[in-house]
Amino acid sequence: MTSDNAETMDAGKLQDFPQDLLFQAVSQAFDISLTISPDLTVLDATGMPHVALAVAGWRGKPLLDLFARDSRRKLETRLADPGIGPFHLELNHDPSSGVDLPMRYTLTRLGGRGAVLLLGRDLRPMAEVQQRLIEAQLALQRDHEAGREIETRYRVLMEANGAPIVIISTTTGRIVDANKAALEMIGAARGDLIDSPAAQEFEGRRRGEFLESLTRAATAETPGTVELSVRRTRKRIQVAPTLFRAAGDKLLMCRIDLSEDARAQHDELGSALNRLFQTGVDGMVFLDGDGVIKATNEAFLNLTDIPNTAAVVGRSLADFLSRGETDLKVLLENVKRVGRLRHYATRLNTDFGGQIAVEMSASYLQDRGQGVVGLIIRDASAAEGMRLPAGSVGNEGLRNVMQLVGYSALKEIVAETTEIIEKMCIEAALELTGNNRAAAAELLSLSRQSLYVKLRKFGLLAKAGNE
Repeated sequence: MTSDNAETMDAGKLQDFPQDLLFQAVSQAFDISLTISPDLTVLDATGMPHVALAVAGWRGKPLLDLFARDSRRKLETRLADPGIGPFHLELNHDPSSGVDLPMRYTLTRLGGRGAVLLLGRDLRPMAEVQQRLIEAQLALQRDHEAGREIETRYRVLMEANGAPIVIISTTTGRIVDANKAALEMIGAARGDLIDSPAAQEFEGRRRGEFLESLTRAATAETPGTVELSVRRTRKRIQVAPTLFRAAGDKLLMCRIDLSEDARAQHDELGSALNRLFQTGVDGMVFLDGDGVIKATNEAFLNLTDIPNTAAVVGRSLADFLSRGETDLKVLLENVKRVGRLRHYATRLNTDFGGQIAVEMSASYLQDRGQGVVGLIIRDASAAEGMRLPAGSVGNEGLRNVMQLVGYSALKEIVAETTEIIEKMCIEAALELTGNNRAAAAELLSLSRQSLYVKLRKFGLLAKAGNE
């Protein structure tokens, strides 16, 4: 409706409408209607049936006496405003007035007579709606928290179960979820596996028969298994499916295990590796991500002259390295960065205060989601001392200087030597750390900036190209 139409209605229809009937219609649309004189006395009062009796007794009473103390101040301030309004106020009646309800009043001045019309609505229905909304919101929050708790329990159970588990939707034929053990078995990252067609990850059944064979094995009177091959890793596996419903979808929970032939080969290989670990001529040590020893073999105990494994497990490898924490930090940083480290030359402390020259190789492994460092430690004491960088002078004095790298600060080593000795020390540190400048600077007790200056000085920047 346009403004012109509104003006026509106001001028044409409302002027002709009887004022008494119009006032009555407006008043009856509200729970309470009050007509107030200029001196704030109630001239007329009407109300809905649930308050009509109490309101009828308000005629002739002072308006402010009908309201609670805090509401009187708000009402008095608003009435003192000469504006025409309408104004809206939320007020509380004094219990002695007979009406103890929260009300929302609309105040309108009646022309130039100075009288005021107060039209009030009971706020309880609105408060009840708001309360219901709050309760509904709290219920949603509780449901959300309950859902998160169930999701967490589900995830913990999936990951705590050592068996590889894959969940497949029979509707879409896609992989819905998989635990870490399954990801390792299949040889795929979670992002590549989830929501991918299950049939493309396994061989041994045609695409059309893949889900049918799993469903048939899951619904048989005696649950069976399905023989398959993992496409990525070529492992022979057997799948034990279980059919269940969730959110209107049929799902297959597939428990994966190696086939009998593959398991026999795996057991044989595991047994051989265990014998190699126990009886190998080179020391073998497994560390956690912080360098704490988790397992070791007899050969390592022989290298360090330690009587039993219990005296080693739980201790930091730094306790057995001649350069201590510096050696361990260089070793861990390099193996975590590139995944492996070869020919790391250092010395081991023995249980009786001696030292033995060794050469280490390290690999970074994953075991149930945890990082593990595997070390092979070879006795290098029979070799020709510490390894010299290529092109270095091979006399005994220089060899003795090279053995001081990592045990004394560079200033002390080169205090009475020539620049060639300084260059050889830097080359030795770069070789020990796999050309890692930061680690080499730490071995030499130099700042990285100082090391860069010396690398430029000796023309070694190209050689030390890796960080």
